[in-house]
Amino acid sequence: MASFDIFNDDAFSMVSLTKAINEQPYVPGRIGQLGIFSEEGIPTTSVSVEFDGATLNLVPAGQRGAPADNSKSDKRKLINFNTIHLPQRARILADAIQGVRAFGSDSELETVQGVVNRRLAKMRYALDATIEYQRIGAIKGQILDANGSTVLEDLFARFGLSQQTKAMVFATATTNIRTKVMEAKRLMEDALGNAMYSGVRALCSPSFFDALTGHAKVESAFVNWQSNEAMRSDVRAGFLFGGVMFEEYRGTVGGVDFIAADTAYLVPEGVPDLFVTHYGPADYVEAANTIGLPYYAKQEVLSMGKGIDLEAQSNPISICTRPRAVVKLTAA
Repeated sequence: MASFDIFNDDAFSMVSLTKAINEQPYVPGRIGQLGIFSEEGIPTTSVSVEFDGATLNLVPAGQRGAPADNSKSDKRKLINFNTIHLPQRARILADAIQGVRAFGSDSELETVQGVVNRRLAKMRYALDATIEYQRIGAIKGQILDANGSTVLEDLFARFGLSQQTKAMVFATATTNIRTKVMEAKRLMEDALGNAMYSGVRALCSPSFFDALTGHAKVESAFVNWQSNEAMRSDVRAGFLFGGVMFEEYRGTVGGVDFIAADTAYLVPEGVPDLFVTHYGPADYVEAANTIGLPYYAKQEVLSMGKGIDLEAQSNPISICTRPRAVVKLTAA
Protein backbone atom coordinates (compact mmCIF):
# COMPACT_ATOMS: atom_id res chain seq x y z
CA MET A 1 0.00 0.00 0.00
CA ALA A 2 1.23 3.48 -0.80
CA SER A 3 2.17 5.64 2.17
CA PHE A 4 0.17 8.78 2.86
CA ASP A 5 3.44 10.50 3.71
CA ILE A 6 3.82 11.21 0.03
CA PHE A 7 0.96 13.73 0.22
CA ASN A 8 3.40 16.01 2.02
CA ASP A 9 5.46 16.00 -1.17
CA ASP A 10 5.48 19.16 -3.30
CA ALA A 11 3.76 17.17 -6.04
CA PHE A 12 0.55 17.33 -3.98
CA SER A 13 0.77 20.96 -2.90
CA MET A 14 -1.98 23.44 -3.76
CA VAL A 15 0.22 24.91 -6.51
CA SER A 16 0.95 21.53 -8.09
CA LEU A 17 -2.65 20.28 -7.90
CA THR A 18 -3.96 23.56 -9.30
CA LYS A 19 -1.52 23.26 -12.19
CA ALA A 20 -2.62 19.68 -12.76
CA ILE A 21 -6.35 20.45 -12.92
CA ASN A 22 -5.78 23.40 -15.27
CA GLU A 23 -3.77 21.10 -17.56
CA GLN A 24 -6.45 18.40 -17.68
CA PRO A 25 -7.74 17.72 -21.22
CA TYR A 26 -10.59 20.17 -21.73
CA VAL A 27 -13.84 18.80 -23.11
CA PRO A 28 -15.59 22.06 -23.99
CA GLY A 29 -19.26 22.70 -24.48
CA ARG A 30 -20.45 24.40 -27.62
CA ILE A 31 -20.11 27.91 -26.16
CA GLY A 32 -16.52 27.14 -25.24
CA GLN A 33 -15.88 25.92 -28.79
CA LEU A 34 -17.32 29.07 -30.33
CA GLY A 35 -14.99 31.22 -28.22
CA ILE A 36 -17.48 34.08 -27.92
CA PHE A 37 -16.65 34.62 -24.23
CA SER A 38 -13.40 36.39 -23.44
CA GLU A 39 -11.73 35.16 -20.23
CA GLU A 40 -9.82 37.12 -17.62
CA GLY A 41 -8.68 36.51 -14.07
CA ILE A 42 -9.30 39.13 -11.39
CA PRO A 43 -7.68 39.53 -7.94
CA THR A 44 -11.04 40.11 -6.19
CA THR A 45 -14.29 38.23 -5.70
CA SER A 46 -16.37 40.76 -7.63
CA VAL A 47 -16.24 42.70 -10.87
CA SER A 48 -17.81 46.08 -11.63
CA VAL A 49 -19.54 47.00 -14.88
CA GLU A 50 -20.14 50.63 -15.76
CA PHE A 51 -23.54 50.86 -17.39
CA ASP A 52 -24.26 53.77 -19.70
CA GLY A 53 -27.70 54.17 -21.23
CA ALA A 54 -26.02 55.45 -24.41
CA THR A 55 -29.17 57.21 -25.60
CA LEU A 56 -29.09 58.92 -28.98
CA ASN A 57 -30.90 62.21 -29.58
CA LEU A 58 -31.74 63.87 -32.90
CA VAL A 59 -30.14 67.32 -33.25
CA PRO A 60 -32.75 70.03 -33.99
CA ALA A 61 -32.08 72.76 -36.53
CA GLY A 62 -30.84 76.04 -35.05
CA GLN A 63 -30.02 79.61 -36.00
CA ARG A 64 -26.47 80.29 -37.14
CA GLY A 65 -24.58 82.26 -34.50
CA ALA A 66 -27.02 81.31 -31.73
CA PRO A 67 -25.84 79.10 -28.85
CA ALA A 68 -26.47 75.42 -29.30
CA ASP A 69 -28.61 73.41 -26.89
CA ASN A 70 -26.73 71.49 -24.25
CA SER A 71 -26.51 67.81 -25.06
CA LYS A 72 -28.20 65.48 -22.61
CA SER A 73 -25.75 63.28 -20.72
CA ASP A 74 -26.81 59.80 -19.77
CA LYS A 75 -26.70 58.73 -16.16
CA ARG A 76 -23.99 56.17 -15.61
CA LYS A 77 -24.12 53.64 -12.85
CA LEU A 78 -21.68 51.09 -11.50
CA ILE A 79 -23.03 47.57 -11.11
CA ASN A 80 -21.15 44.95 -9.08
CA PHE A 81 -21.28 41.24 -9.88
CA ASN A 82 -19.92 38.72 -7.39
CA THR A 83 -18.09 35.68 -8.65
CA ILE A 84 -19.96 32.41 -8.12
CA HIS A 85 -18.20 29.91 -5.88
CA LEU A 86 -18.27 26.40 -7.40
CA PRO A 87 -16.65 23.86 -5.05
CA GLN A 88 -16.21 20.16 -5.80
CA ARG A 89 -15.19 17.60 -3.17
CA ALA A 90 -13.91 14.04 -3.38
CA ARG A 91 -12.52 11.66 -0.78
CA ILE A 92 -9.78 9.17 -1.58
CA LEU A 93 -9.61 6.50 1.10
CA ALA A 94 -6.67 4.22 1.76
CA ASP A 95 -8.41 1.38 -0.08
CA ALA A 96 -8.35 3.42 -3.29
CA ILE A 97 -4.57 3.12 -3.44
CA GLN A 98 -4.32 -0.27 -1.77
CA GLY A 99 -1.86 -2.45 -3.64
CA VAL A 100 -0.85 0.13 -6.24
CA ARG A 101 2.84 -0.58 -5.64
CA ALA A 102 5.17 -3.03 -4.05
CA PHE A 103 6.86 -1.88 -0.84
CA GLY A 104 9.99 0.10 -1.61
CA SER A 105 8.97 0.73 -5.22
CA ASP A 106 10.22 3.95 -6.80
CA SER A 107 6.93 4.38 -8.69
CA GLU A 108 4.82 5.23 -5.61
CA LEU A 109 4.53 8.96 -6.37
CA GLU A 110 3.61 8.52 -10.01
CA THR A 111 1.03 5.79 -9.34
CA VAL A 112 -0.83 7.61 -6.58
CA GLN A 113 -0.69 10.79 -8.63
CA GLY A 114 -2.59 8.93 -11.34
CA VAL A 115 -5.39 8.15 -8.87
CA VAL A 116 -5.55 11.80 -7.81
CA ASN A 117 -5.52 13.05 -11.41
CA ARG A 118 -8.43 10.78 -12.36
CA ARG A 119 -10.50 12.25 -9.53
CA LEU A 120 -9.44 15.76 -10.57
CA ALA A 121 -10.52 15.02 -14.14
CA LYS A 122 -14.05 14.03 -13.00
CA MET A 123 -14.35 17.21 -10.93
CA ARG A 124 -13.02 19.26 -13.85
CA TYR A 125 -15.71 17.89 -16.17
CA ALA A 126 -18.43 18.84 -13.67
CA LEU A 127 -17.01 22.36 -13.39
CA ASP A 128 -16.79 22.66 -17.18
CA ALA A 129 -20.45 21.70 -17.57
CA THR A 130 -21.44 24.21 -14.89
CA ILE A 131 -19.47 27.06 -16.49
CA GLU A 132 -21.06 26.22 -19.85
CA TYR A 133 -24.49 26.31 -18.20
CA GLN A 134 -23.76 29.70 -16.64
CA ARG A 135 -22.52 31.08 -19.97
CA ILE A 136 -25.75 29.98 -21.64
CA GLY A 137 -27.50 31.75 -18.77
CA ALA A 138 -25.56 34.94 -19.48
CA ILE A 139 -26.62 34.70 -23.13
CA LYS A 140 -30.26 34.22 -22.10
CA GLY A 141 -29.98 36.99 -19.50
CA GLN A 142 -30.53 34.88 -16.40
CA ILE A 143 -27.90 32.72 -14.71
CA LEU A 144 -29.47 29.82 -12.84
CA ASP A 145 -28.17 27.45 -10.20
CA ALA A 146 -27.69 23.73 -10.84
CA ASN A 147 -31.36 22.98 -10.00
CA GLY A 148 -32.46 24.98 -13.03
CA SER A 149 -34.78 27.26 -11.05
CA THR A 150 -32.81 29.27 -8.46
CA VAL A 151 -31.75 32.59 -10.03
CA LEU A 152 -28.15 33.53 -9.27
CA GLU A 153 -28.03 36.63 -11.48
CA ASP A 154 -30.73 38.33 -13.55
CA LEU A 155 -28.90 40.60 -15.99
CA PHE A 156 -32.03 42.35 -17.20
CA ALA A 157 -33.08 43.19 -13.66
CA ARG A 158 -29.58 44.35 -12.75
CA PHE A 159 -29.31 46.62 -15.80
CA GLY A 160 -32.94 47.73 -15.61
CA LEU A 161 -33.70 46.47 -19.12
CA SER A 162 -36.22 44.20 -20.80
CA GLN A 163 -35.49 41.31 -23.12
CA GLN A 164 -36.10 41.66 -26.86
CA THR A 165 -38.12 38.85 -28.40
CA LYS A 166 -39.34 37.91 -31.85
CA ALA A 167 -42.08 35.37 -32.54
CA MET A 168 -41.32 33.35 -35.68
CA VAL A 169 -44.91 32.01 -36.13
CA PHE A 170 -43.82 28.66 -37.57
CA ALA A 171 -47.36 27.26 -37.18
CA THR A 172 -48.56 29.43 -40.09
CA ALA A 173 -47.41 28.04 -43.44
CA THR A 174 -47.51 31.45 -45.15
CA THR A 175 -45.24 33.20 -42.64
CA ASN A 176 -42.27 34.81 -44.37
CA ILE A 177 -39.53 33.42 -42.13
CA ARG A 178 -36.76 35.35 -43.88
CA THR A 179 -38.55 38.61 -43.04
CA LYS A 180 -38.86 37.50 -39.41
CA VAL A 181 -35.12 36.81 -39.34
CA MET A 182 -34.38 40.26 -40.76
CA GLU A 183 -36.62 41.88 -38.13
CA ALA A 184 -34.80 40.03 -35.36
CA LYS A 185 -31.42 41.11 -36.75
CA ARG A 186 -32.57 44.73 -36.79
CA LEU A 187 -33.52 44.46 -33.12
CA MET A 188 -30.05 43.10 -32.41
CA GLU A 189 -28.34 45.84 -34.41
CA ASP A 190 -30.32 48.58 -32.67
CA ALA A 191 -29.17 47.24 -29.30
CA LEU A 192 -25.54 47.08 -30.45
CA GLY A 193 -25.55 50.68 -31.61
CA ASN A 194 -22.20 51.52 -33.19
CA ALA A 195 -20.60 48.24 -32.17
CA MET A 196 -19.56 46.15 -35.17
CA TYR A 197 -20.16 42.41 -35.40
CA SER A 198 -18.65 39.75 -37.66
CA GLY A 199 -21.55 37.31 -37.81
CA VAL A 200 -24.85 36.21 -36.32
CA ARG A 201 -25.59 32.80 -34.83
CA ALA A 202 -28.85 31.39 -33.49
CA LEU A 203 -28.55 28.73 -30.79
CA CYS A 204 -31.70 26.63 -31.12
CA SER A 205 -33.47 24.01 -29.07
CA PRO A 206 -34.07 20.79 -31.05
CA SER A 207 -37.79 21.51 -31.41
CA PHE A 208 -37.15 25.07 -32.66
CA PHE A 209 -34.59 23.80 -35.20
CA ASP A 210 -37.01 21.16 -36.49
CA ALA A 211 -39.81 23.72 -36.81
CA LEU A 212 -37.51 26.09 -38.69
CA THR A 213 -36.15 23.57 -41.17
CA GLY A 214 -39.58 21.98 -41.69
CA HIS A 215 -41.39 25.24 -42.47
CA ALA A 216 -42.75 25.57 -46.01
CA LYS A 217 -40.89 28.85 -46.62
CA VAL A 218 -37.58 27.40 -45.44
CA GLU A 219 -37.67 23.78 -46.50
CA SER A 220 -36.40 24.30 -50.07
CA ALA A 221 -33.47 26.36 -48.86
CA PHE A 222 -32.74 23.71 -46.24
CA VAL A 223 -32.81 20.92 -48.84
CA ASN A 224 -30.34 22.84 -51.00
CA TRP A 225 -28.12 23.34 -47.98
CA GLN A 226 -28.23 19.60 -47.24
CA SER A 227 -27.01 18.88 -50.75
CA ASN A 228 -23.71 20.57 -49.89
CA GLU A 229 -21.18 17.76 -49.44
CA ALA A 230 -19.52 19.50 -46.52
CA MET A 231 -22.77 19.51 -44.53
CA ARG A 232 -24.15 16.06 -45.27
CA SER A 233 -22.74 14.48 -42.13
CA ASP A 234 -24.97 16.34 -39.67
CA VAL A 235 -27.01 19.37 -40.72
CA ARG A 236 -27.74 20.21 -37.09
CA ALA A 237 -24.22 21.65 -36.88
CA GLY A 238 -25.36 24.71 -38.81
CA PHE A 239 -27.75 25.99 -41.43
CA LEU A 240 -27.24 29.44 -42.95
CA PHE A 241 -30.51 31.26 -43.59
CA GLY A 242 -31.12 34.99 -43.88
CA GLY A 243 -27.52 35.72 -42.94
CA VAL A 244 -27.88 33.82 -39.65
CA MET A 245 -26.19 30.51 -38.82
CA PHE A 246 -28.91 28.46 -37.14
CA GLU A 247 -27.64 25.47 -35.19
CA GLU A 248 -29.15 22.97 -32.83
CA TYR A 249 -27.68 23.39 -29.37
CA ARG A 250 -27.38 20.20 -27.36
CA GLY A 251 -27.16 20.75 -23.64
CA THR A 252 -28.86 18.82 -20.87
CA VAL A 253 -27.42 17.94 -17.49
CA GLY A 254 -29.42 16.23 -14.77
CA GLY A 255 -32.65 16.69 -16.72
CA VAL A 256 -32.13 20.46 -17.01
CA ASP A 257 -32.27 21.74 -20.61
CA PHE A 258 -29.82 24.58 -21.29
CA ILE A 259 -32.24 26.06 -23.87
CA ALA A 260 -35.98 25.57 -23.39
CA ALA A 261 -38.11 23.85 -26.04
CA ASP A 262 -39.36 25.93 -29.00
CA THR A 263 -36.82 28.64 -28.22
CA ALA A 264 -33.64 30.04 -29.80
CA TYR A 265 -31.30 32.94 -29.06
CA LEU A 266 -29.91 35.23 -31.75
CA VAL A 267 -26.31 36.02 -30.79
CA PRO A 268 -23.96 38.56 -32.46
CA GLU A 269 -20.41 37.31 -32.92
CA GLY A 270 -17.14 39.22 -33.00
CA VAL A 271 -18.22 42.07 -30.69
CA PRO A 272 -15.35 42.88 -28.27
CA ASP A 273 -16.21 42.32 -24.60
CA LEU A 274 -19.85 41.58 -25.32
CA PHE A 275 -19.55 38.28 -23.45
CA VAL A 276 -16.99 38.00 -20.67
CA THR A 277 -16.08 35.43 -18.02
CA HIS A 278 -14.04 36.64 -15.05
CA TYR A 279 -12.39 34.23 -12.64
CA GLY A 280 -11.83 35.21 -9.01
CA PRO A 281 -9.21 33.69 -6.70
CA ALA A 282 -9.97 30.64 -4.56
CA ASP A 283 -10.79 30.97 -0.89
CA TYR A 284 -7.35 29.66 0.11
CA VAL A 285 -4.73 31.65 1.98
CA GLU A 286 -2.25 30.98 -0.81
CA ALA A 287 -4.61 32.43 -3.44
CA ALA A 288 -5.69 35.56 -1.56
CA ASN A 289 -5.14 38.79 -3.56
CA THR A 290 -3.75 36.90 -6.56
CA ILE A 291 -5.10 36.91 -10.12
CA GLY A 292 -7.84 34.32 -10.33
CA LEU A 293 -7.34 31.10 -12.29
CA PRO A 294 -10.08 29.09 -14.01
CA TYR A 295 -9.58 26.13 -11.66
CA TYR A 296 -7.99 25.39 -8.28
CA ALA A 297 -7.32 22.15 -6.43
CA LYS A 298 -6.08 21.31 -2.96
CA GLN A 299 -5.86 18.24 -0.68
CA GLU A 300 -5.95 17.56 3.04
CA VAL A 301 -4.94 14.33 4.81
CA LEU A 302 -7.69 12.79 6.96
CA SER A 303 -7.32 12.03 10.65
CA MET A 304 -5.07 9.06 11.37
CA GLY A 305 -3.93 9.06 7.74
CA LYS A 306 -6.98 7.10 6.55
CA GLY A 307 -7.32 9.00 3.31
CA ILE A 308 -7.38 12.47 1.83
CA ASP A 309 -10.05 15.02 1.04
CA LEU A 310 -9.54 16.49 -2.41
CA GLU A 311 -11.17 19.76 -3.40
CA ALA A 312 -11.44 21.47 -6.77
CA GLN A 313 -13.14 24.80 -7.34
CA SER A 314 -13.78 27.56 -9.81
CA ASN A 315 -15.02 31.07 -9.10
CA PRO A 316 -16.43 32.46 -12.36
CA ILE A 317 -18.89 35.16 -13.26
CA SER A 318 -20.12 35.26 -16.85
CA ILE A 319 -21.77 38.44 -18.10
CA CYS A 320 -23.35 39.77 -21.27
CA THR A 321 -22.58 43.49 -21.18
CA ARG A 322 -25.42 44.32 -23.63
CA PRO A 323 -28.22 41.89 -22.77
CA ARG A 324 -30.67 43.40 -25.28
CA ALA A 325 -28.28 42.58 -28.13
CA VAL A 326 -29.29 38.93 -27.72
CA VAL A 327 -32.78 38.44 -29.17
CA LYS A 328 -34.96 35.61 -27.94
CA LEU A 329 -36.73 33.79 -30.77
CA THR A 330 -39.88 31.78 -30.13
CA ALA A 331 -41.49 29.21 -32.40
CA ALA A 332 -45.06 30.21 -31.57
